[in-house]
Amino acid sequence: MFAPPLALASLSGEADAEWARAGADYAGAAFLGGIALDTGSRAAARKLVARDRNEFLPEDPLVFIDEQLAALEDVPIQPAFNVRSATPDPITDAARVCRDRDAFLEINAHCRQDELCAVGCGETLLRDPERLRTYVDRAAETGAVVGVKVRTEVPDVDLSVLSRGLETAGASFVHVDAMDSESVVREVVEATDLFVIANNGVRDEATVREYADYGADAVSVGRPSDSPVVLERVRDAVDRQFGVEDAVKSASQ
Repeated sequence: MFAPPLALASLSGEADAEWARAGADYAGAAFLGGIALDTGSRAAARKLVARDRNEFLPEDPLVFIDEQLAALEDVPIQPAFNVRSATPDPITDAARVCRDRDAFLEINAHCRQDELCAVGCGETLLRDPERLRTYVDRAAETGAVVGVKVRTEVPDVDLSVLSRGLETAGASFVHVDAMDSESVVREVVEATDLFVIANNGVRDEATVREYADYGADAVSVGRPSDSPVVLERVRDAVDRQFGVEDAVKSASQ
């Protein structure tokens, strides 16, 4: 889906085109965002800003997505955009923008802030799988490559079952924030044919090896994604643990 199998994970209010460009020497993909799309999610984002959290709040979110993706046209990295919405129509609109820019659309079923959950965004979608599948289905119908960012340790949510439903709805990938339940990655890998990106705590050889052993197709770096020192260390580990060096050698022979 992208190579090398290392992604930069979205950071609220920080993961923009400039951030992606800075990490392009190390990663195969960059998930920009997240960005609130509809009235409810934007109201929640404003409340988050009021308590000193960084958020993207452009006047027109769709124009912002398009402009940010356009700024990466000359950058050798697979772009993606993480989006939040309490309603399906803006998801479909954002999917069209991503499709036209050859970018992935990532539906955010991950954020757990009270303000976002109160309006039906983020983690709330994990407990409403029918609505989440509708989001995926409508986005995938546009022809965009669609995936979902999820998290473990949500009570009464079985991510392997959820992921099978997402795959049936048309998702191509799932981005798993493993929290402190890293073995869930294996359960999702075994349950679906989705491209599985493992996230949380990816910092060094040991963490990359753990997710590779669980069968992840790629890993992502979150908070230290703006640190060249961390990115270089992780990229070296990815090359070894995912066989990137061997693949390059074979291709050159």
